[in-house]
Amino acid sequence: MKLRLCFLLALLAFPGAFRAATSGETNFNRVAIALAPDSYWWAGIIEHGFQMPLTNGYEADLAGDTYGNQGQPLLLSSQGDVIWSEDALEIQLSRGELVVQTRNGPVCRAKSGACLRKAFLYASKTHFPPSGKIPNELLFTAPQYNTWIELMYDQNQKDVLKYAGAIRDHGLPPGVLMIDDCWQQNYGQWDFKRDKFPDAEAMVKRLHEQGFKVMLWICPFVNSNCSCYQELAARNLLLKDRAGTVASIKWWDGQSALLDFTNPKAAAWFRAQLDRLQSVYGVDGFKFDAGDSSFYQDTVASQPVSPNTQSELYGKIGLNYPLNEYRAMWKMGGQPLAERLRDKEHSWTDLGKLVPNLLLEGLMGYPFSCPDMIGGGECKSFQAGATIDQDLVVRSAQCHALMPMMQFSVAPWRILDTLHFQAVLKAVKVRQDNKDYILSLARQSALTGEPMVRSLEYSFPHQGYARIHDQFLLGDEILVAPILEKAACKREVTFPAGAWEDGAGRRYDGPARVWLPVAEDELCYFRKVGRR
Repeated sequence: MKLRLCFLLALLAFPGAFRAATSGETNFNRVAIALAPDSYWWAGIIEHGFQMPLTNGYEADLAGDTYGNQGQPLLLSSQGDVIWSEDALEIQLSRGELVVQTRNGPVCRAKSGACLRKAFLYASKTHFPPSGKIPNELLFTAPQYNTWIELMYDQNQKDVLKYAGAIRDHGLPPGVLMIDDCWQQNYGQWDFKRDKFPDAEAMVKRLHEQGFKVMLWICPFVNSNCSCYQELAARNLLLKDRAGTVASIKWWDGQSALLDFTNPKAAAWFRAQLDRLQSVYGVDGFKFDAGDSSFYQDTVASQPVSPNTQSELYGKIGLNYPLNEYRAMWKMGGQPLAERLRDKEHSWTDLGKLVPNLLLEGLMGYPFSCPDMIGGGECKSFQAGATIDQDLVVRSAQCHALMPMMQFSVAPWRILDTLHFQAVLKAVKVRQDNKDYILSLARQSALTGEPMVRSLEYSFPHQGYARIHDQFLLGDEILVAPILEKAACKREVTFPAGAWEDGAGRRYDGPARVWLPVAEDELCYFRKVGRR
């Protein structure tokens, strides 16, 4: 019914466009648009944020693949256009023509106003209305700490407590502590390894006393040698292959079975494991990993749904746990879920992707976003023999400081000299000084749906800002222009209309573009002030 209504509304609004786009076809699953020179488009593929707005030669297909990050079957234009489908979209831009199509459901096109913000607000209200709720407040008000880079596959009670103690000893504020993969006995056997965590309950209690909340890494995979595997298979709670046997799915940690969340009993079983961890050990929440739609291809579920919908069903489980984090997601815009950018390498190239990808997250209905880990989340970047760029770690921390969330993994006190570590502490202080404003924006986004992090084009339309994605607005009051290039000691800042003031009280009146010096330990940001 929702699909039919979407199609009928779009047909009434754009009859000519649909007739032209579907000429000679038997269904209305394709839209073709000749782009005007002043029209810019953004598509719901978060990993491609740095490629937005779209340019000629762009191609993507979201069917069974959200490119390792969040996806949304949505396109928005700078002229107020909205394209949406309940099905996954194929997108192609070639020679000035944008073609959007699906394999099944209709493509719905609408128009609201004549700017990007109006298009977003229409899409949000119509397709992913805000829930009025936010994830746990501590995700916004303090840095997060993840044990992955420091401990990798040797997660253990002694070193987790050592890591937490070092955080406080080095002057960093406590926050959410995420214990990553390999704390568990097996994939599917969600209990602490007794040899590695001899008293997990006492560990969690100690972390709470130190001011931390505790999250555990979790995934929907089940190993065939897991104690619960035979029971889950017998109850038909695992996905099957075309031959009718339990599917063995290749992923980054081997080959495993995968829970079938189209079966409510599978979701109930999974939630029971998480609830037990909370009730027995006092765990506060979960990092939900490995929900990529690509893992669900070529499998048979108890109910016929797309691989993308399987990913969406995994996302819905997190709604039961306010302290959550997801990397892969499908069609859960407007919900109180913390969405992290996919793992980034320890490189200036990947640092340059944080701002545009985070901007796109908010524009696609995922405002509660985390820009991966400071310095990068790819573990190989920090293994023995790897070269650490201390300036990159500092600039990464500065970039995180005024984003919705800020997450450490590699211990900065271990890899940085005193000068660089003090610069990181200075970036953390910037966040602490603005944490109340960040939390207020999160609460506002929960009500309005609007992004916490906004592009200049979103807030100041049609002023030549569409392709600026190396700076951002945090709400309406703070303009952030981080250093994203190696050895840069100055950068050009675009000031939109209004008066903007830096921490030293220097004022800049927009609209203007100004080259400014930026010290190695400084984050370049400005507050909007009233005219004098």
